[in-house]
Amino acid sequence: MQNDYELIKEYQNGDRSAFDKIVRNHLSNTIGFFFTITRDRMAAEDLAQDVFFKLYKNLKKFRFQSSFSTFLYRANLNTANNWLTRNKWKNLLRLDQAPDRGERDTTVEDEWYRKELWDEIARLPKKQRSVVIMRISNELPYKEISEITGMTESSAKVNYHHALKTLKEKLKYD
Repeated sequence: MQNDYELIKEYQNGDRSAFDKIVRNHLSNTIGFFFTITRDRMAAEDLAQDVFFKLYKNLKKFRFQSSFSTFLYRANLNTANNWLTRNKWKNLLRLDQAPDRGERDTTVEDEWYRKELWDEIARLPKKQRSVVIMRISNELPYKEISEITGMTESSAKVNYHHALKTLKEKLKYD
């Protein structure tokens, strides 16, 4: 199996099938990343499609200054941040709140709590939101987060700490 470096070089030299191989290698992880955030399979697939469309247009300019996985993760993170920002109005209006049918089904509560968590994550400052997304979605270590975002490792830790403090306050979690 060819590695990302070889496939990108082939794509840059005109082999369009190399891009298909890149997509096959990274599609399921990309969809999984977005599903963690959106909790909607179709939205996750749409966001992954957006990322790969942007990659298709811009991969010719890839300069190998970072690993492809870092490059792809930045694209995923930027797309997630844009999606969260774009969908804030939906989160604020709470249009999709499930009506109470009188039964005690905790799956609705659990899902609603998860939605509230992501609503609050969407309201965090961009740096904090980025660090939280990377820690929650992919359980990335601070070292990797610092490489992806360009911030220091200690700055990533501080942003995560402040984000958690804010989330605990907003969600009234002890």
